[in-house]
Amino acid sequence: MNTTTSTAPPVDPTAFKTFAQFYPFYLTEHSNITCRRLHFAGSTLSLVCLALLIVTRSPWWLLAGLLCGYGFAWIGHFGFEKNKPASFKRPLYSFMGDWVMYKDIWTGKVRI
Repeated sequence: MNTTTSTAPPVDPTAFKTFAQFYPFYLTEHSNITCRRLHFAGSTLSLVCLALLIVTRSPWWLLAGLLCGYGFAWIGHFGFEKNKPASFKRPLYSFMGDWVMYKDIWTGKVRI
């Protein structure tokens, strides 16, 4: 009886040359619905903080926006997705991926 299982080698996020190549990988790193919901909540709160930053001109809203965005996302990854955020290796593509996924959630391409 063969008890070995074949597992695919982990994908290195730095291997992607374009964002178009990276985004499908990004979506696989967000397969858990709770993780996606936390990303969506964090991104929405970040936009609220950005609006408050513009209205009040208080730099504290910038800090609050960063904490909301990354805090919710990292809770989703470490607590529910059980993976390390791609932002550790591809910060720009991951940031872009957050907002494309946010748009895709609003347009119904990605389900929450």
